[in-house]
Amino acid sequence: MTDPTPASAARILVVDDEPQIRRFLDISLRAQGWHVALAETGAQALETLARDGADLVVLDIGLPDLDGHAVLRSIREWSQVPVVMLSVRSDEGGKVAALDAGANDYVTKPFGTQELMARLRALLRLQAHAPDASPVFDDGHLRIDLARREVALDGVPLVLARKEFALLSMLLRNGGRVVTQPQLLREIWGPTHTGDVHYVRILVGKLRQKLGDDAAQPRYIATEPGVGLRFIDAERRP
Repeated sequence: MTDPTPASAARILVVDDEPQIRRFLDISLRAQGWHVALAETGAQALETLARDGADLVVLDIGLPDLDGHAVLRSIREWSQVPVVMLSVRSDEGGKVAALDAGANDYVTKPFGTQELMARLRALLRLQAHAPDASPVFDDGHLRIDLARREVALDGVPLVLARKEFALLSMLLRNGGRVVTQPQLLREIWGPTHTGDVHYVRILVGKLRQKLGDDAAQPRYIATEPGVGLRFIDAERRP
């Protein structure tokens, strides 16, 4: 595991379609000694994050191409980078939806600069002590690039359905740890499907078939009966 990035050298990605907000945040964040990258669309944000990485993302909900919630969902398929959502809406429902989708914090516009900076510093302190998980897995046989959403087996690209990729990325991000069936159902199908355990069984069967993984002697995806699934840690493989 690499050493965590010091908070003083943190890389912040700001995603907002309003030029004045981007300029204001750029100046304020650089005044903290942080490095700043700017994006004005969701697609640009995802490309920048995949290419350059970031230690924290400040993400506006109202973007011209992709809704901020959709951008957040895409990020959470492969990264646990802290995300602070910005919105002109202050309703409780919007805040709850963002936090349930994986946002770390929610700030309503207009916001106080000092308060926002304090929230970002707090998240960066937590991130500095979090495990460093690479978005790329490669054991010479199977290669998974979560950021680029690419999977290849022996050099041959695999075409995975959206839910198949979501399942694989969730297991990989929790490599070596069991992900319970309710967790999988809630994250992939939504909170109303936490009892539909057959969904997981069908989906993992399709994914194993594409990966050439044998359920009886798994190389990548192990089933913990009655509990959930686990991506087999490469360091523990025979």
